[in-house]
Amino acid sequence: MKLRRHITVIIFCIISHTVFSQTTGNINVSVSLPIVTLLDIEPAGAIAMNFTAPTEAGQPVTAPASNTTKWINYTSAIASGGLTRRITAAVNQTIPGVNIRLTAATASGAGAGTLGTPTAQVTLTTTATNIITGIGGAYTGNGANNGHRLTITLAVSSYTNLTSRTNTPIVITYTITE
Repeated sequence: MKLRRHITVIIFCIISHTVFSQTTGNINVSVSLPIVTLLDIEPAGAIAMNFTAPTEAGQPVTAPASNTTKWINYTSAIASGGLTRRITAAVNQTIPGVNIRLTAATASGAGAGTLGTPTAQVTLTTTATNIITGIGGAYTGNGANNGHRLTITLAVSSYTNLTSRTNTPIVITYTITE
């Protein structure tokens, strides 16, 4: 009888192990995330900024109002352990007697991640100058009202060097780099 009980217990143990046992399996998943560096200015199109002549002798020319209709958008996916990115700006030419100033605002809108930090207002020259630094893995959102709002201002720097001009095209080049 005892033997029968022992055999019955052993059979139940074997059956319960088979019925209630779990098996696992593995599958390898390959994940790729490319390094991404994209930048654009929204909305597209040129900006017209014109000085106004005074109406009274002895008065200075009036600088145009600041223009804040442009936004800088970017997407950044950096390499593991990679450096942060920065955005620089430069002009293709300067105008004697005129400063072209640029300010990038703090990022706003639909973006996420490690968005860059804008520098203080800069006076643009033909040498690239940092305007946003510390960009990590991030995206700003696309279009106007997303990213960093850009404010462009013109100011007379030297009346001695001013000369009359009509529709002088200035190209501001923005570059995102590590």
